[in-house]
Amino acid sequence: RLNADNARFLLLAVLIVLYMLCGAAVFSAIELPTEREAKERWEERLENFTRRHNLSRAELRHFLREYEEASVAGIRVDDIRPRWDFTGAFYFVGTVVSTIGFGMTTPATIGGKIFLIFYGLIGCAGTILFFNLFLERLITVIAYVMKSCHERQLRRKGVLPHNGRRGSGSSEVDSLGGWKPSVYYVMLILCVASLIISCCASAMYTPIEGWSYFDSLYFCFVAFSTIGFGDLVSSQNIRYESQGLYRFGNFVFILMGVCCIYSLFNVISIVIKQSINWILKRFACKCCHRCQRRLFRSRRNVVMPGNVRSRRNISIETDIVNESDTDGRRLSGEMISMKDFLASNKVSLAIMQKQLSETANGYPRQMSSNSKQNGFSGGVGALAIMNNRLAETSVDR
Repeated sequence: RLNADNARFLLLAVLIVLYMLCGAAVFSAIELPTEREAKERWEERLENFTRRHNLSRAELRHFLREYEEASVAGIRVDDIRPRWDFTGAFYFVGTVVSTIGFGMTTPATIGGKIFLIFYGLIGCAGTILFFNLFLERLITVIAYVMKSCHERQLRRKGVLPHNGRRGSGSSEVDSLGGWKPSVYYVMLILCVASLIISCCASAMYTPIEGWSYFDSLYFCFVAFSTIGFGDLVSSQNIRYESQGLYRFGNFVFILMGVCCIYSLFNVISIVIKQSINWILKRFACKCCHRCQRRLFRSRRNVVMPGNVRSRRNISIETDIVNESDTDGRRLSGEMISMKDFLASNKVSLAIMQKQLSETANGYPRQMSSNSKQNGFSGGVGALAIMNNRLAETSVDR
């Protein structure tokens, strides 16, 4: 198990590095020529400006550096609303606790920076907890709706009675009790929900902010995924038409979008985990299997005397080590003594007694085979919450 986890971790790390390298190559090929053209145009304009106004290049660059410092403090050439009034500060703390961090507003004082450290530590943790609880309830709703649709389909086919009682299809009813939604259906539903929210939000941003519809979609993904570049930021002008309604709608869309995209990321991570497991099984070392087969064939016909092991040295560890030898002789049809028979079945009898004792006491709870096959077993953090919810969600009939 440990080796499999290490192999899965290393494979995921390699895939992420390769994914980052490919992304860097693509973005560099797309954006670098535009950056060079923009730099050439800027150098040309700067040279023309210095000649026209008889200014030195050093003085002009010094003035531009001062403007850059003012821009970091929130000063712009065009009129915009104050960054640190109450509404602006509320928008800022929303970007902090949601981990979006647009960067258009940052604390400039030492006291503000110190307060941000402690405020963000508690706020981000609480918001992540809220996202996890939202994901848990979202999975519950999706599982309930999908199970209801599945029951309706079975009733249309005549497998389930319309009154919900057990009849000829009692086996189908029993199997339906452990039915869980597929991870791919959940991912599809979350994709559709995220797309609908993004399209509706873009339809609101396009006329009010003056962006193109594509730029609005781009802003929605950057904001909802908590990437937060800061090149496009909503609700930054001084006045809007229906300003209060627009800011409320902006808050609602960002909240819903972040929740849906966060849930979608967790589901996609499960699909990635399944893909990694498939790759590891697909490209497993065949030499190990061949070596195991050769070792098993070599041990099948080994004849071990029954008095090799002394009674004082019999333990569970030695029984496990020699269990394969005894099984090999049993498969080869050779005679074994009662002593070897009891020694080979010692571990099995102990496990059976333990299972009978746990069954009599009513524990532990066993997971159904469906929950192991649907891809939601295991997980850490939000994945564990989603896995447990999918494993426990069922509708009482």
